[in-house]
Amino acid sequence: MPDYNHIYNHQADLYAQLVAYEDYEHNLLPTLNAIVPAAGRDVIESGAGTGRLTALLAPHVYSLRAFDLSPAMLGEAARLCHEARNTHFAVADHRALPAPDASADLVLSGWSVCMLVVNYRETWQTQVAQTLREFERVLRPGGTIIIIETKGTGHETPVDYPNLADYYTFLKTQGFESTWIRTDFQFDDEAQAEALTGFFFGEKFAKDIVAQYGVIVPECTGVWWKRL
Repeated sequence: MPDYNHIYNHQADLYAQLVAYEDYEHNLLPTLNAIVPAAGRDVIESGAGTGRLTALLAPHVYSLRAFDLSPAMLGEAARLCHEARNTHFAVADHRALPAPDASADLVLSGWSVCMLVVNYRETWQTQVAQTLREFERVLRPGGTIIIIETKGTGHETPVDYPNLADYYTFLKTQGFESTWIRTDFQFDDEAQAEALTGFFFGEKFAKDIVAQYGVIVPECTGVWWKRL
């Protein structure tokens, strides 16, 4: 199994290449705007990674503060969003955001809070609860939290991975609503599909999934939200 912490800290460039091919049908932004329109809002993105959501939102929002634990990931995000004058990048943890109380209309986190579950197997619920309190702290009254996570790479309908199922249930107990969408990858050719998916998901998975689906690899994505 790939070491995701190593990837995020030392192979951010490859990760950026992989996710650049995701959501080729452009389902993410309309889904987010249906929950809360981004236009004119102050946004905090926690766990911004290489900036795929940052780049989607920056043209529409008033301001965007993008935080991530990995300087390497943020470096990729800054390069991707170099023309976005309303966007600020800084290294930070979900559980201690360098932002004042009640300073954002929307807190967004994509494919990142789940890493607390992966890295803190015995205390993940405490870590996630602390994260949610921090997200609420920086929100203004009436603000919204949106959390995005995988619901199945290589699956055409959603699945709950065993190591994340309890986390998804926990979000429901904390008052989150949820939906899911398809954010399929579309690669240029099968060699590229196998190389990039193999780097992140493992070589056997890559060979099997490309043999089955070719250049379009299905991806189910869950979206959870809570309004204060």
